[in-house]
Amino acid sequence: MTEQKNKSAQAIHSRIRQDIETRIMSGEWRPGHRIPYEHEWMALYGCSRMTVNKALRSLVQAGLLESRRRAGTFVAAPRFHRAALEIPDIRAEVAEQGLAYRIELIRCERRHADDGDKALLQVSGGDILAIECRHFADDQPYALEHRLINLDAVPEAAGVDFSTEPPGSWLLGHVPWTEAEHRITAINVDAAAAAQLGVATGHACISLERWTWRGDERITYARQVYPGERYALVAHFRA
Repeated sequence: MTEQKNKSAQAIHSRIRQDIETRIMSGEWRPGHRIPYEHEWMALYGCSRMTVNKALRSLVQAGLLESRRRAGTFVAAPRFHRAALEIPDIRAEVAEQGLAYRIELIRCERRHADDGDKALLQVSGGDILAIECRHFADDQPYALEHRLINLDAVPEAAGVDFSTEPPGSWLLGHVPWTEAEHRITAINVDAAAAAQLGVATGHACISLERWTWRGDERITYARQVYPGERYALVAHFRA
C-alpha cells in the first residue's frame, strides 16, 4: 500500500511540474508571473503539500521558477548559456558587411600577471601581454576590446605590432587551439567605455567574453563590448 501511494504521489508531482512547464514554455505565464500558492495546487490536484513542494522545488532548481520569501513563487527571468561554435574574427566580420575596417591600439603592455590577470586568464603566474584596442567599421566604433595573452604559451605574441594587426585575427592565424568558452551578457556601459564607443553612459551593450586554450595551456582571455544596436548574435539550426 505504501509503495502504491508513493507511485501515486510521484505521478501527481510529475503532472504538476508538466503543467507549470507547459504554461511557461507556451508564454501563458511570463517572467515575473506569480504562480498559484501551494494550497491552490493541493486543492486542484487533491494531493499533499509535500507533493506540491517537490514539484515546485524541482522547477526552482531547474531555473524556471524563483521563490521569494513571503511573496510566493514566480516565473524566473530566463538566463541562457549559449555555446558559440566559432571564434569570431572582428576584422573579417566588418569586411563581410562591406565596411572598411580599422584598429586603434589604446594600450599594449607586457607585465608579470597580477591577481586580476591570473583570475581572468586562469593561470598561476608568468608574463602576460595586456592589450586594449578599438575596432572601427567605416570610422564608426564597432567594438571595444580588452585582451590578455599568456606569453608562456605564446611568446611570439610579444613581438607582434597590434597597432596594425588585430590580436584576435593574429591568434586565429598563428596559434592553434583545442577548446574555447564564451560568455555573452547584456550590460550598461560606464562613462569611460561609453566615450570610447560613441554612445551615452548606461547605453545597452553586448559583452562577449572568451577563453581559449590548447590542451591544458591557457592561450588568451578576451572581452569585447559591442553597442547593442550594432551587433547581433545569430545562429541557424536544423533538427
